[in-house]
Amino acid sequence: MVPRRAQPLPDACLALLLSLGWAACSREPASGPNPPATQSAGRAVPSTAAPPASAAPPREPGACAPAADGALLFTSPEHPQPGGPLRAVVVAERDLAGRLEIAAPGGTAVAATDERHGGPPYWWHAEVASAAAGEHAVRFVAPGLRLCATLAAHPAPAPLAPAGYGAVWPVERRWSRELEDLYSAWIEKLFAAPLAEQPSWPALHDVLRDRARNFLHDHLGASEDDEGGRAPRLDPDCADLPYFLRAYFSFKLRLPFGYSGCTRGGRQGPPHCTRFYSSLTANRGKERDPIRAFGAFARVTLADATHSGAVRTPGNDESGDFYPVALSDRTLRPGTIFADPYGHILVIARRVAQTPEASGVLLAVDGQPDGTVARRRFWRGNFLFSDDPVHGGPGFKRFRPVVVEGRRARALGNSEIAASADWGDFSLEQYQLVVEGFYDRIEDILSPTPTAAARALRETVQALEEQVRARVLSVQNGVDFVSRGGGRIDMPEGPGIFETVGPWEDFATPSRDMRLLIAIDVVRAFAARVERRPERYAMPAGKSAAEVRAELEALLAKETAARRFAYARSDGTKQELSLADLLARAPGLEMAYNPNDCAEVRWAAPAGSAELSTCRRRAPPEQRRLMERYRTWFAERRRPPRE
Repeated sequence: MVPRRAQPLPDACLALLLSLGWAACSREPASGPNPPATQSAGRAVPSTAAPPASAAPPREPGACAPAADGALLFTSPEHPQPGGPLRAVVVAERDLAGRLEIAAPGGTAVAATDERHGGPPYWWHAEVASAAAGEHAVRFVAPGLRLCATLAAHPAPAPLAPAGYGAVWPVERRWSRELEDLYSAWIEKLFAAPLAEQPSWPALHDVLRDRARNFLHDHLGASEDDEGGRAPRLDPDCADLPYFLRAYFSFKLRLPFGYSGCTRGGRQGPPHCTRFYSSLTANRGKERDPIRAFGAFARVTLADATHSGAVRTPGNDESGDFYPVALSDRTLRPGTIFADPYGHILVIARRVAQTPEASGVLLAVDGQPDGTVARRRFWRGNFLFSDDPVHGGPGFKRFRPVVVEGRRARALGNSEIAASADWGDFSLEQYQLVVEGFYDRIEDILSPTPTAAARALRETVQALEEQVRARVLSVQNGVDFVSRGGGRIDMPEGPGIFETVGPWEDFATPSRDMRLLIAIDVVRAFAARVERRPERYAMPAGKSAAEVRAELEALLAKETAARRFAYARSDGTKQELSLADLLARAPGLEMAYNPNDCAEVRWAAPAGSAELSTCRRRAPPEQRRLMERYRTWFAERRRPPRE
């Protein structure tokens, strides 16, 4: 792609930007409250070559650039249009008291903010809904740091260049710490919602087409996210979701992207990846339209090639697309993924720091087989961990940075990541912990100060309630499928009930129900956990751990009885249940995952009850016999290894 330039790029600025992998720069004189700035749109790097590395030159006092000291100023879209949006985002590793401002031609500030988000990385966002024609100055000022850029809104942008032969998009930048921070900020804003809410979306493309959420919306100026145009439909399941997010971000910013062909693992051993592919060679259809090329790449090539095995490779196995990270408040950031031992994948979307009133919280999003994307709260009911090596390498991981060398792309190995100044967070720490130790460690990171035991119990019950309400929607989706004439759904045999394709994958809930049963166990055992680890909680003065446990068990009964939810019975009436009812029905939930059963059976309505009397549909006898054979897996809370 040949970029448009307003004027030649200064040599010193070019050296700085090539070292950071960025493609826009400006300078600001040291004097004057609103000094004039110059602009240039950086040089493109051919898709077959990586940007050269060079040390950033020292900045003169008062000099201003879009990147410095681990911070980055990013603007979007690439070529603003008069009357269109103009966005600015600053990301920084350090906790700064900064102000971000956008000034219109003439110097008048039209958008400004000092609201800091995230942490780490920390980020600021400002936006002009309708930009005036001409040059805009963007600057961020914090103690010891000034970032700035100038960009012009012109009415005639150059058309988006077609994808190169074999490449889905050209590579013009390289991954860096600053771009990883920008990726984290983008993920956090994309799925932002108040903590008390439990947001969900019918598909990922619904999130990406939301201008208020996606600060990369139409970044390329080709209406690539406009509904009704060429915008791709993206409805990934849980394993596809992290790949789709990373690919979309890479496509917009012209970064290298790669993925691997992997085994799923099983009784013969954990997953292993055998071949690496990249966006430089994945345009199999030779589609020249860049938007349609990306859509085909995501929906066909990427969706067909990726699955949960790619994220469960052992921690020291360098063949996969992800590497395990050290556990800290700096690594549990938006964009980091969590792989559970059975194949469910979540993407961290936000970390909320502990306050005197509430424990720290980790929020993540996941995709479901029906394409929906929803936000979840970290706790043992949603994030399963195992120290059994047969399951491979579960836990928290990040994408391996992809670099381009000559005409070839490759992912960095473990030792390269560990030695890198940009990353340096590779660690096998998670696999040196037993299951209890893993959860203890995460709890210590999220809430370093002891939390009141009663408050922690209520937060745990709240997490269970959120999980149950999510299941209400999943069960109803299955009911709706049948009511629309979907007919009887075939049931796989053996471990295939947890991992298959088609309507069973879309509407059955064996994996979700396994997690729900584990979540019920966690809630029931919470008081015993406090007694086991009293130093982790702010214990009431003068009371023994045993006394606190008894009080917590009484509080649990009260909280679960008070929290209620409802589902639709077969006759359309609403059936209200409490969490206490559901806890008592745990044995029935071991046989409640079959979408061929009525909703009453899916919610374990007792035999002979008025609640069950409205049931009009049961799974075929042969399927119920199989479920009886597999019931031990659910009763023992252990998912069988793949064949």
